[in-house]
Amino acid sequence: MEITEVRIKLMESAEDRLRGFCSITFDDCFVVRDLKIIEGNNGPFVAMPSRKLTSNCFKCRSKNHLRANYCNHCGNRLKSDAIEHDTGGRAKLYADIAHPVNARCREMIQNRVVDELNKELELAAEPGYSSRYDDEYFDGPSRKPKGSGNSDAKTKSAPQPVETEPVKTERIDQATDIPPTPHKPKQDVGSGRSKPAMEEFGKGVFD
Repeated sequence: MEITEVRIKLMESAEDRLRGFCSITFDDCFVVRDLKIIEGNNGPFVAMPSRKLTSNCFKCRSKNHLRANYCNHCGNRLKSDAIEHDTGGRAKLYADIAHPVNARCREMIQNRVVDELNKELELAAEPGYSSRYDDEYFDGPSRKPKGSGNSDAKTKSAPQPVETEPVKTERIDQATDIPPTPHKPKQDVGSGRSKPAMEEFGKGVFD
């Protein structure tokens, strides 16, 4: 097992002992987030992600912080002997969520994170610096730079022109396909007879 990536988020306040947070990736397939980088007496060290320990109220069974004197739900007075102490006499108020089980693994994480912290401090001094701590994780081969997904979506959503064959239309020639209308002589509106018939009527009487 090896650490393949470390991302660091520096804290803005330099007065606090908390230098920043970090996430580590093992073998490009497993990520552990929210490790704390704390400035100690002998230099920075890594604190594993942890949660606060709680105790249940014996009356309403609600969870309360170990240092609480009264229940947050029912107001009942809590027992003061719920806090456990380690071998050095310090109260155990937090429990690690993920942690190494041997010194070799702890030293590997410690050395790698401290090296990446020094590199991140150098990058932070340059203009245009941006932390990658909150960036999303992608599978190795398909990983793309931030912002490239929107351009791909635009190109995929754009409709592509569809090539179609031109529709063949046959021209109808009215002069050849439609037979001509036969000529009819004009009729006299008053008599209802055609003009040639009127001209022949009475021919020879006045000759």
